[in-house]
Amino acid sequence: MSVRIAVVQAKTDAANPQKNVARAVEYVEQAAAQGAQIVCLPETYPGPWTTPLDYDALPELAACARDLDVYLIGGFIEEVAGSPDHHYNTLALLDPDGAEVGRYRRTTPKGPWIYSGGSFWDFGYHAAADLPVFETKHCKVGLLICSEVYVPELARVLALKGAEIIFMPAGLWKRSQWDNWRALTRARAIENLAYTATCQNVLGHEEGAGAGLAMVCSPEHVLAETVTEGILVADCDLDRLRRLRAAEDGPGFEEPKACKAGVLWQWYQPHLYAGERPQGS
Repeated sequence: MSVRIAVVQAKTDAANPQKNVARAVEYVEQAAAQGAQIVCLPETYPGPWTTPLDYDALPELAACARDLDVYLIGGFIEEVAGSPDHHYNTLALLDPDGAEVGRYRRTTPKGPWIYSGGSFWDFGYHAAADLPVFETKHCKVGLLICSEVYVPELARVLALKGAEIIFMPAGLWKRSQWDNWRALTRARAIENLAYTATCQNVLGHEEGAGAGLAMVCSPEHVLAETVTEGILVADCDLDRLRRLRAAEDGPGFEEPKACKAGVLWQWYQPHLYAGERPQGS
């Protein structure tokens, strides 16, 4: 069994945020035309991504998911109930009926500094405290946001909860961190025997090879990647992933493999690191 996924490296109009809703629908249409069954948009795209919250993209995204028979992940900020100066950075997963499967609200870091006073984002970030895994008809899906790729425990928790594909849509140009970001996206796939997928907004002023970063990784290989705006599609072999997760490390696997099998159970020894904290914390 396999599932075809698509990540969208979106050309994002920062001056006219509401125009991105129609553009997002066009991207999803292009992905569906290429056979994608799960489509992921970038962090806080199509928005809103700053206050005031003067539009709601979810109804149009839900209609798009329903019309195209795809699962769709879209990003936006939402007000914390009863606290108008505080907002979650949120991803919503919509199903092919247009219904909301669930939301992931960014948990890390604690904030609130991370999104305050920027030229693109400017809101009072509030960290959430839950790492849900979502059931789809294809597989279990986990969601993280942007630089949460730097925190290996987050992806590990999702994998231990059963996530087989971890979408990690990101925000903007990586600049000098581009190489590290790419390496970490791969590492999260390798160490968790999961597929990982990332993408970002492209504003148009980025320079050089690190202009964009859209990738889909298996535990064994980079399946697809690009630095340019557009749709990136890859097929995720869930049967092989499940065999890798079920197997023990060693020579008994029925065919060549390019990763360590069994790391989620055979290598997992939480008694060695439970309760450990960094020195000085």
